[in-house]
Amino acid sequence: MKSDFRAIDPTETRVVLVEAGPRVLATFPESLSARAAEALVKRGVEVRTGTRVTAIDAGVVTLGTERLAAATVLWAAGVAASPLVASLGMPLDRDGRVKVEPDCSVPDIPRSS
Repeated sequence: MKSDFRAIDPTETRVVLVEAGPRVLATFPESLSARAAEALVKRGVEVRTGTRVTAIDAGVVTLGTERLAAATVLWAAGVAASPLVASLGMPLDRDGRVKVEPDCSVPDIPRSS
């Protein structure tokens, strides 16, 4: 991070990768997945597998009962929409993905607590 973002002090950052599945890059062979996780950890990334994001709010990401302070959240959930999405009656973008608000909620769909 130091060489790419000179205005950011890496000692003041925390990067957490959250993956609901049992491993990162699950579509790749297990050996490559393990090497990727090791490389991330070596670079100081906290890798959490088997963990679901249950809510995203201003300044906070919730993982079940745990709340993580977060100034920046990047969401990367797959590369293609599931064909099932079209049958849900949700607002879709031109690529067939569900349109979401900045907190990743679906417009006009009430959030449950």
